[in-house]
Amino acid sequence: MRGCSQEVITYNPMRQLCSFTRRSLIGVACAAIARGAEPVIDLHQHTHYAGRTDEQLIAHQKTMGITLSVLLPAGSRYGLAADVYGNDSVVALARAYPRQFLFFANELPDIPETKTVIEKYLRLGAKGIGEQKFPVECDSLAMQLVAEIARDYQVPVLMHFQHKAYNMGIERFHKMLAKYPTVNFIGHAQTFWGNIDKNHRQEVLYPKGPVTPGGISDRLLSDYPNMWGDLSAGSGLNAMLRDEDHARDFLKRHQDRLIYGSDCDDVVGQGEKCSGSQQLAVVRRLSPDAGATHKMLYGNADRKSVV
Repeated sequence: MRGCSQEVITYNPMRQLCSFTRRSLIGVACAAIARGAEPVIDLHQHTHYAGRTDEQLIAHQKTMGITLSVLLPAGSRYGLAADVYGNDSVVALARAYPRQFLFFANELPDIPETKTVIEKYLRLGAKGIGEQKFPVECDSLAMQLVAEIARDYQVPVLMHFQHKAYNMGIERFHKMLAKYPTVNFIGHAQTFWGNIDKNHRQEVLYPKGPVTPGGISDRLLSDYPNMWGDLSAGSGLNAMLRDEDHARDFLKRHQDRLIYGSDCDDVVGQGEKCSGSQQLAVVRRLSPDAGATHKMLYGNADRKSVV
């Protein structure tokens, strides 16, 4: 596992990007720079999201200016509450467009098939596990099994935290981080982003108003080198916009642990219905400098220890 780097660097995107060893990413990133565009990895997208076609997804990502997208499948018995398609769907799209898409593996954590299914797709090239969005306790034996698979295959786990619904008990999640120090966990969704606030009330999924630093998620990002944050969806966008002064400081402090994702089911790729493009704009506007922006939009996701 790699810890987060604290060194101050001079931002040089061509030097940084072209030093990467994965040829697929070198090609797309350097091509983006050659066009005068900033490379962006979208950590969080889905096939058939709210009925969106593959063609609409491809167009949506292109309009947003995404260099590379990570496809997160549903489990066999749930569509992630949005009719999202499963493992075979993301494998097919990633193989059809290998320069545009990577994929994760997924399955319910508490069924007999969990290990067999997840390992099957990891062997097929999945870069991580998730989106884990299932009605279990976040530190349950079921989630410990998922963490053990991730540890053995050296891949991250992306988790949807939602009070009384999915990956419940975020106040205990520090135990998982301590028990599996070589596994990178990526936090996402309403309860993860609500808990940047020390005074957060768990039953409120989209809190408003000023943020007091020191909430559960804020501390996890500060105290555990294997905790990461997925900035996606309305919950991530709300966390930035509810208190922009706090957001500026939060992005500065956690710039080495935050990763851009869209989790957007829009079919246009811009405008008021596209939370992904709005979050891109917010990160660029509130980021402390160009180097931090690059890390959150590309560099952090491209670390071998994460994606």
